[in-house]
Amino acid sequence: MVQLRIPRSVRLGSGTALAMVFLLAGSLAQGHTSGMPRAQRHESRHEIDQLEQVWRNAIMTRNASALDDLLADDYIAITANGTLQSKDQTLAGMRAGTVHFNSIELTDRKVRFYGQTALVTSRAEINGSNADGDISGSYRYTRVYIRDDQGKWKIVSLEVSRIRESEERK
Repeated sequence: MVQLRIPRSVRLGSGTALAMVFLLAGSLAQGHTSGMPRAQRHESRHEIDQLEQVWRNAIMTRNASALDDLLADDYIAITANGTLQSKDQTLAGMRAGTVHFNSIELTDRKVRFYGQTALVTSRAEINGSNADGDISGSYRYTRVYIRDDQGKWKIVSLEVSRIRESEERK
């Protein structure tokens, strides 16, 4: 049995956040990639790698249509400053041009599968700006994909954390 301990500092005021906890708990109960045949795991990994590239290209070129196709209708993001952002808010921000990226370099990608769920972690070196100013720096993110009823991978969740330099932590 998988037990999840949720720290008091985590606020579950959002129904979506609570749903994600149950979704991931259910997926964990199904097991890691060991239950997925090797060929299917390889094919799924290739699909997720391609979708990560589609996501990066959509962000770099401000292609809201491509991003709209990638995101599930109930998509929710936790931004680097801790705010929640829905699919509609994400697409509206892209269309408004409030965020601009000069470059995004992705490294250290890991993809894990739990049933019909793919969990992607990666490091992103970003050069860009938003309405508040410069957002350039190093980030880590976790992106969650779910395979829908039509067999298509959709992004349901994203959480971004800024990597602080040692002198910034003091």
